[in-house]
Amino acid sequence: MLSFNNIALRRGPTLLFEDVSFNLQRDQKVGLIGANGAGKTSLFKMILGELDSDRGEVGFSDGLRIAHLAQEVPGSDELAIDYVLGGDKVLIQVLAAIELAERNQDYEKIAPLHEALDNVNGYSARARAEQLMAGLGFTHADQNKKLSAFSGGWRIRLNLARTLMTPSDLLLLDEPTNHLDLDAIVWLSNWIKFYKGALLLISHDREFLDDTVGFIAYLSGQRIELFRGNYSQFEQTKAARLSEQQSQYVKQQTEIKHMQDFVRRFRAKATKAKQAQSRVKALERMALIAPAHVDSPFQFRIPPAIRSSNPLLTLSECDLGYDHPILSNIRLNLHPGDRIGLLGHNGAGKSTLIKSISGELQALSGERLPGQNLKIGYFSQHQVDDLDLNVSALTHFVRLDRAITEQEIRNYLGGFDFNGDKVTVPLATFSGGEKARFALAVIAFQRPNLLLMDEPTNHLDIQMRQALTVALQEFEGAIVLISHDRHLLSNTVDTFLLVEQGAVEVFNGDLVDYRRRLLDELSGEIKKTKPPKNATVRGDKKNFREVQQVKTRLKTLDTRLDRLNRKLSEVDVSLSDPRLYQQPSPPELQGLIRDQINLKEQIALVEEQWLDLSETLENIAPGVAERH
Repeated sequence: MLSFNNIALRRGPTLLFEDVSFNLQRDQKVGLIGANGAGKTSLFKMILGELDSDRGEVGFSDGLRIAHLAQEVPGSDELAIDYVLGGDKVLIQVLAAIELAERNQDYEKIAPLHEALDNVNGYSARARAEQLMAGLGFTHADQNKKLSAFSGGWRIRLNLARTLMTPSDLLLLDEPTNHLDLDAIVWLSNWIKFYKGALLLISHDREFLDDTVGFIAYLSGQRIELFRGNYSQFEQTKAARLSEQQSQYVKQQTEIKHMQDFVRRFRAKATKAKQAQSRVKALERMALIAPAHVDSPFQFRIPPAIRSSNPLLTLSECDLGYDHPILSNIRLNLHPGDRIGLLGHNGAGKSTLIKSISGELQALSGERLPGQNLKIGYFSQHQVDDLDLNVSALTHFVRLDRAITEQEIRNYLGGFDFNGDKVTVPLATFSGGEKARFALAVIAFQRPNLLLMDEPTNHLDIQMRQALTVALQEFEGAIVLISHDRHLLSNTVDTFLLVEQGAVEVFNGDLVDYRRRLLDELSGEIKKTKPPKNATVRGDKKNFREVQQVKTRLKTLDTRLDRLNRKLSEVDVSLSDPRLYQQPSPPELQGLIRDQINLKEQIALVEEQWLDLSETLENIAPGVAERH
């Protein structure tokens, strides 16, 4: 189906591949893994014809249909359901031909066109598109919203639905879980199990890889090696190889030492000179075995808190939300050593609960009672957004602790793979993953006794996720965790709380039980692609929930706008300082100008999203938008 024959590829001065050869067979599902920058996305671009190899060739079987996940969706007035249906281009062409024939009353063409529509399963196309959207978390009302009404993350979900709608023999998915919650990931992994074509998948989610692939293509040292089995089986095979390599290395080093000792002792003796010389030649011929090593550059822990309290924090009879309660009558006690994972549908109130625990969101009623020695470490996307991008990692840590030395900072940040000049350049030069990793380093450094983590693995690669899992396992304090990474959840959490229909209750089961529950629910949802006629009461409740969800998202956008505007004001103040212009082309000036442009673009985008959501709120609840 797809073959790579002695491929070599460079990007600038970097050699990504050399003499790479492997074949992808029909119906084979392969996970493509390797360190960031190893060339995974470049490999996809070669398959799609966007990059040419420097040597070798990529071969395709005749008529191979490829579907791939694009990373961006432009905002437009096109309806979401039509955008998803547009993934099947043949279907759209047949529908357009039928519409034209009917308009021209060309009845001779209509019958064969309807037969062509049946051949491409056109009569079930809308139902299939609705099922894809439901599985990825869209409501029935979302289907007829314009693309411009959705945020960037939800547009990526629409892109995924459109990709899955595309008839294909080979499906290319590059980090499809990045913008999905746990519920949507469970649905997607189940969908892939029934996909009939071949799959090439890039993912840092090991549980997702375990669920979906039967082979692992490992990119390392400019080579690709194919392993049979899922990711966990690949890890076992790799560990066995490393163990064998280390054993062989130790054995060879012992042999080399013995030979070198013999040469050193007997080289000058006439009776032994010939034997010594033969050992010298043997040493020269010997192919040296490298010492085995684990690839991960991450080695860190979360230091224990200096003091603690028991309980750490209590929520007593609390109503939580913004203008109206999203969660009601919440009672929660957090003690040292508690390890809690939050489960629930998108918009059910998981982030609202964590924000209320942290104190960022005030309870509408009831009491939040913190312990005397409570120290919270709170990770969420806005912690990443609030990093001062104009200063270096070193400066950031000096601000946290004036007594710390530069070497101590370097030693600490080295565990998070920030080494050398990386700690002295502005954070603005960091990638999204590096910023998230740095935010985690800052939180760990402050020695919290309660960790609140809202999707901490976003933008983290598989090695950093594993290092974080180990650090959380060894953490002595309490943890409340929201994550779509099932490996992280299952290995760091003891108790699950289900956030659902305004309540928070203990979930009596594990992630396997939760997966089964989700798939049962989705199966029921998919069967009813339209609301039943007698669902007036349920419809009212659903409308109320939608209103609350939209208002919550509006509040979140309000908060983000405030933060972005504050940061823009700080940049503007810096740019107005006349000392900045006393030397020609100072480097900090260029950085400030870039920050100013970037912040203005972000503000414009958030304002657009706010206006779209306000319009949505007005459509589903007239008059509420003005009150909001």
